[in-house]
Amino acid sequence: MFIVNWFYGMLQWLGLGGKSGKILFLGLDNAGKTTLMHMLKDSRLAQHTPTLHPSHEEVKFGKLTFTAFDVGGHQQARRLWKDFFVAVDAVVFLVDAADRERLPEAKKELDALLTSDELSRVPFLILGNKVDVPYALSEQELRIALGLHNLTTGKGKAVQKDIRAVEVFMSSIVNKHGYPEGFRWLAQYIK
Repeated sequence: MFIVNWFYGMLQWLGLGGKSGKILFLGLDNAGKTTLMHMLKDSRLAQHTPTLHPSHEEVKFGKLTFTAFDVGGHQQARRLWKDFFVAVDAVVFLVDAADRERLPEAKKELDALLTSDELSRVPFLILGNKVDVPYALSEQELRIALGLHNLTTGKGKAVQKDIRAVEVFMSSIVNKHGYPEGFRWLAQYIK
């Protein structure tokens, strides 16, 4: 009961009431997309097998309702990402901040998404996940590795309508840290 009360209290603090949308969870395999989707759905942490097929969950918390699509992150699944761009309201791009070897691959995929015409007006929440791992990158290191030092729009203010919102938040899904603030930021851009 404590977890349920905590989570609903967190939603009120985040100001996420009365909004709905379609959100794509994208990123390389093993970044935490499925874990995050299930944590948001039922506040339960579990070990998940790699995503082999696209899946979606209707996530409802009070007045907030959104459909989260986890398309997978392995190389073959990335070919399907563009099929899900239609009528998307936001993209949550997860990066394993502790996997330094795959950062160039994550940057390449993120660059392709950010330059896609279909997503040109879609807000991007970039979650540097797994900051609970001692050798994970800092936010500044992740921004540099992903080439985002001049592309983000700021955490404290809403951006103008003609500018796409892009921001980085560091998180640990395991410790329930960082992503609530990211979703609070993202909520202001979902109608």
